[in-house]
Amino acid sequence: MFGDLKSAAGVKALNEFLAEHSYIEGYVPSQADTAVYEALAGAPKADTPHALRWYNHVKSFGAGMKQFAKASKDAASYTTGGAAAPASNDDDDDVDLFGSDDEEESEEKKRITEERLKAYAEKKSKKPALIAKTS
Repeated sequence: MFGDLKSAAGVKALNEFLAEHSYIEGYVPSQADTAVYEALAGAPKADTPHALRWYNHVKSFGAGMKQFAKASKDAASYTTGGAAAPASNDDDDDVDLFGSDDEEESEEKKRITEERLKAYAEKKSKKPALIAKTS
């Protein structure tokens, strides 16, 4: 996922990922964090602030790192391979939750809307105006 974490490119990829995430996986530390932590050559340099923040946070757990929750992926998937390509988020285009695919309103729908607006305006015009009262 991040490539070789002992190289500057790997640490930079990790830094870019951690700019938007607190942990490698999910919202709590996991074994994925432990695997990435152990794969680093040492503390990241100051030019990668997100990776340095994450490193210091995970380091603060000390021996408790071994008790983190199990990772959903194999630990090697985070520490080997090239830098991760951004995930394609085209899947959300398939489902339109608000029905905006039909941007053209049908004539029937327009006619019904206008009838309702007209009826509402007539009802409002028949209401007597509010007369100011003194107390």
